[in-house]
Amino acid sequence: MSWSVHARGVAMVAGAAAVWSTGGLIVRHVDADPWTIVFWRGVFAALTLLLYLAVRDGRNMLALFRNLGWGGLAVGICFGTASTSFIIALQHTSVATILFLQSAAPLVAGVLAWLWLGERMTWIKIAAMLLALAGVVITVSDEEASGDFLGIALSLLIMVSFAFATVLVRRFSHVRMTPATCLSAFWLIAIGGSLGAPASVDGTELVLLFLFGACQLGIGFILFTTGARLIPAGQTILLSLLESIMAPLWVWIWPTLHEYPGDRALIGGALVIAAVIWNTVAEMGQAKRIAPPVE
Repeated sequence: MSWSVHARGVAMVAGAAAVWSTGGLIVRHVDADPWTIVFWRGVFAALTLLLYLAVRDGRNMLALFRNLGWGGLAVGICFGTASTSFIIALQHTSVATILFLQSAAPLVAGVLAWLWLGERMTWIKIAAMLLALAGVVITVSDEEASGDFLGIALSLLIMVSFAFATVLVRRFSHVRMTPATCLSAFWLIAIGGSLGAPASVDGTELVLLFLFGACQLGIGFILFTTGARLIPAGQTILLSLLESIMAPLWVWIWPTLHEYPGDRALIGGALVIAAVIWNTVAEMGQAKRIAPPVE
């Protein structure tokens, strides 16, 4: 792999993390009810992703949807569940709590891959999982900073949904998963349209929801799915952690918000992120040692 291809992959995945990190900041400035936000996010994300697939794949686009199979459908359900839960959770807890808990998904995926796919469970992965668990406990221990029970439960659901999606993508690595992200957007449209009031938003809110759906979700998915194919999986995980670092920072430093995550959340989040970095770096080192020599 040439340096230019690798650099492009790094830039795309890092760009996706940066774009995704703005989600909490955008929603904090929208007054519409959560289900209406879900609907419009799905509409703008679906239009963006369908346009991307139409330009990239042309008439083959429909074949990609037909070839998704149950694995692709399950990935779409996971992404749809995570996206819906994120918007609802923001009404009940802080951005930091959601993102810090979400960042443990790669470790949970490792456990699921061990149980389902038979992937090896190393002592480093076990230790990292325990460290991350300690971080999660610390993060949610401050009720005032972390939010109510529903916020915590939805944050954990987001983490588990991303973990399942990660394992499904590994299991069905031969399937193109970009159409699955479209299915998740259709999920948002269906559930948001039935429970929300889409016509209630004004012009300013519609602009913010366009940014939330088309840019934060749609373009974020495009950057990530394209860039992740160009770099090793370990680097993808590490770069994705930028979202968990940047998202709480935006709502903390934004002049009209000042959403301080709380001391315990910062400590717990740091432990979770450190655990993921430790495990990922160890796996990258192991993969490098067992890789066949290049002749």
